[in-house]
Amino acid sequence: MLDAILGKVRSVLYWFSFVAMMVMLVTIFAQVITRYGFGYTPEWSEELARYLFVYVVFLGSALIMGESGHLSVEFLPNHFKGTFVGKLLKLLALVCGYLFVAILLTQGTKMVQVMTFQESPGLEISMSYIYAVIPVSATLMLLYLIRDTIRFVKGEDVQREEVHG
Repeated sequence: MLDAILGKVRSVLYWFSFVAMMVMLVTIFAQVITRYGFGYTPEWSEELARYLFVYVVFLGSALIMGESGHLSVEFLPNHFKGTFVGKLLKLLALVCGYLFVAILLTQGTKMVQVMTFQESPGLEISMSYIYAVIPVSATLMLLYLIRDTIRFVKGEDVQREEVHG
């Protein structure tokens, strides 16, 4: 059941990233055209592109984590695959993942609370909406870690999954 839910989440993350990248591309292209063609740059265009980029990075990190695609040192785990040391290394990687996600979740939540009263100058929205992507992405990463932990406990190999948008 968790795999089915995470499969749908992965699909949503993939399409959100795609659409956000397209909006960024169009916004930046329009910004260049208006700046050099008409001598005018909309105040909000640079901010929108920047904030979309931040969302793509954080949600893309969760997407990549769901595919087990983050850069990692695989030499030792692969060398000791199927042994006690290999399992210990996988367990260590999971524990480090949980620590990272816990820090990201707690500090991200604090940032959302702190930024509630600050407004972005161009888009005139609360900065907490921008920083909200940090705890959201950490929560998604946590779900993927739980899935990987379940697989580890069951003795299944955690492997890279493909995105099928």
